[in-house]
Amino acid sequence: MKTPKRLLPLVEEGMIDEVLRQLMSGKEATVYVVRCGEEIRCAKVYKEASQRSFKQAAAYQEGRNVKNSRQARAMQKGSKYGRKMQEEVWQNAEVDALYKLAAAGVRVPKPYICFEGVLLMDLIGDGQGDVAPRLNDVALDADTARTYFHQLLHQVVLMLGAGIVHGDLSEFNILLDADGPVIIDLPQAINAAGNMGAESMLIRDVDNLTQYFSQFAPELSGTQYGKEIWQLYAASLLSPETPLTGKVAAPTKMVDLDAVIEEIELVRQEAEDRALYLATRNEK
Repeated sequence: MKTPKRLLPLVEEGMIDEVLRQLMSGKEATVYVVRCGEEIRCAKVYKEASQRSFKQAAAYQEGRNVKNSRQARAMQKGSKYGRKMQEEVWQNAEVDALYKLAAAGVRVPKPYICFEGVLLMDLIGDGQGDVAPRLNDVALDADTARTYFHQLLHQVVLMLGAGIVHGDLSEFNILLDADGPVIIDLPQAINAAGNMGAESMLIRDVDNLTQYFSQFAPELSGTQYGKEIWQLYAASLLSPETPLTGKVAAPTKMVDLDAVIEEIELVRQEAEDRALYLATRNEK
């Protein structure tokens, strides 16, 4: 096929020898199958921010590091330079996450380089010469669904041990090769310790998996693995060997209703005092 414009720099630099075909086009990138010497890999071409349906929400940006204070100020102001830096941070987040997760034993594609907004990485195959299918494209029996579900829970635990939460995990960004699930699409990955939304995102990731696999194994419905994993992590009790039950004990501490009512009353009083102050000032 004709070499796409965004891939020309990698061809000219000798990183890609031939573009074979387009594999898919998603909400954040277009992926191509490419030949690098004797290896078949994939090139993920990130779309410009204006073309992505998945926006760079502040919730995903929190806790990400930038090179210096000048870049941080530019990103906050939204200048042209700041937007360029924001794009680099967004793209590099996936590269950094892939390297960290691969080192932690998580099943993710092996990355090679991110150059001019293009991520070159391993192509995940099905073991029979074809591209691995996505999880949502495969019919599962109950036993296989249970196996994949628990394999993915283990991957989530390994990710959390590496300090990373996927943030958008679902059946649409999991591939199935000959050895089981492989997790992909990580530009929105967040810092588990540095992002205030990490707990809710991890629970949502696991709930997405639970909802999907419970179609095939109904007993998974109603389990609370996400909450259990986070509670163990927050208590420094989580390891890859930690047994999981899917159950979370109900809170035993009684809610202090008097304290809650007092807090509401304080907020109401502050609002009334402020309104009175503004009205008095306007009369002067």
